[in-house]
Parts: sequence; C-alpha cells; structure tokens
Amino acid sequence: MPLNESFGWVWLLLGTVSGLTLGLRFQREEWMGGYASLRRRLIRLGHISFFGLGFLNILFALGGARAQLDPGWLATASWSLIVGGVTMPLSCALMAWRPAFQPVFAVPVASLLLGVALTAFGMLRR
Repeated sequence: MPLNESFGWVWLLLGTVSGLTLGLRFQREEWMGGYASLRRRLIRLGHISFFGLGFLNILFALGGARAQLDPGWLATASWSLIVGGVTMPLSCALMAWRPAFQPVFAVPVASLLLGVALTAFGMLRR
C-alpha cells in the first residue's frame, strides 16, 4: 500500500494549495455567487475532500495490510480509495461549473463505499 501513502501525501499537498488559492479570494463576499451559493460550497467541499481523502488513504496505507482480505480484494480496496480520492474533488468542480454533472457524484461515492466497506470487513474478520 505504498501507493496509497504517497497518494495521500500528494492529496494533502493539493488540499493546502487549493486552500491557498481559495484563500486569495475568500474575503470578496460575492465571489462565486456569495458564501452560501451552491457553486462556492461545492468548491469548498472539493478543497476539504483533498484533506479527508488524503488522510483516508494514509490510514489505509498504515493499517490496510492487517485487514484479513485476499490480495485481490485488498488491491480492489486500495484502488477504490484512490479512485474515490481523485474523482471527488473533480466531481465537485464539475458540478460547480455545471449542476447537470450531479450524477457524476456516484463515481466517488461508490468507489469510497467499496474501499471502506472492504477494509472494514477485512478488519472485522481479524
């Protein structure tokens, strides 16, 4: 699971950079339609998802090997967490751009659900 650990640290870096970028404009009250606008909330969700999913991948890298899963299922969990990490901020950005992209959210949600469920199942089997 070294890939998940590296991915997680890169995602923390991207979360920091995206926060810096957003922070350059946050004081403008009407930026992106105002603080409570759907567009601005989705961009903030994408920003914070870098951190949350980065930490989730690091946590998986540190403990996922202890899950009692066949190697194929462990690899599926690993890749599911990475796919979810990549597609969540992308889905947020796409929907902020065009609300019609809302169905795209099924990809990160399904990926993360699969990765977390497999890992939880493997941990409970110990």
